[in-house]
Amino acid sequence: MEAHYVPIASMAETVMPTATCYPSQATVRPTAGDTPFVFIVDDDVSVRESIELLVEESGWRPEVFGSALEFLARPRPACPSCLVLDIGLPDLDGLDVQSRIASERGEMPVIFVTGRGDVRTTVQAMKAGAVEFLTKPFSPQALLEAIRNAVHRSRVFLEEKQSQMALRDRYLSLSPRERQVMELVVCGHLNKQAAGALGISEITVKAHRGRVMRKLEARSLPELVTIALQLGLDSARQLPRQCVL
Repeated sequence: MEAHYVPIASMAETVMPTATCYPSQATVRPTAGDTPFVFIVDDDVSVRESIELLVEESGWRPEVFGSALEFLARPRPACPSCLVLDIGLPDLDGLDVQSRIASERGEMPVIFVTGRGDVRTTVQAMKAGAVEFLTKPFSPQALLEAIRNAVHRSRVFLEEKQSQMALRDRYLSLSPRERQVMELVVCGHLNKQAAGALGISEITVKAHRGRVMRKLEARSLPELVTIALQLGLDSARQLPRQCVL
């Protein structure tokens, strides 16, 4: 896309710590502390190079692509990232790319740049979750601020995902009997009632309940119920209409 563009000059920014980041695989956990990637997709080589230089000097890790399909073929990173995306690419419409990113790479916020923006497109992009919509020529400060916001969102997303995965791992460490006891406890059953439902002694229920609390790092029954909700357990979701704590 042809557009008048102001080359981005060298700017002194706070440099973030360097770390290694690998493409995610089934066995790779997201690592929110790694140096963020900033992906730049624009068919104008001068724009790509200018933004790449600014991103690199600001301490992030740039990767540039001349087409949307080239970018989409790149494995997603396992660390914070964002996408600086030209909305008028020759192969795929920027809004279509944004839709795919939202469904497949929720940890990657999008910053749109364009040489011919219009109100309708801008509103559509922002409603779909874009961090910013910048019209060329834009100031380096505006782009940097948008990238900072996007990277922060990505980091928070990955930290929450890490926390959820750690919680799921703790839940999977429970024995089948401990899970049964947990289901009954969060649904409001007393130890005696749980013992009767499972055909075991009340003392055994207490022992299982104690192990559940320790493994899930729950300090109280309300906290255990909250954990059950975070795990999406049916017993916790049905609690308001079925059980009274």
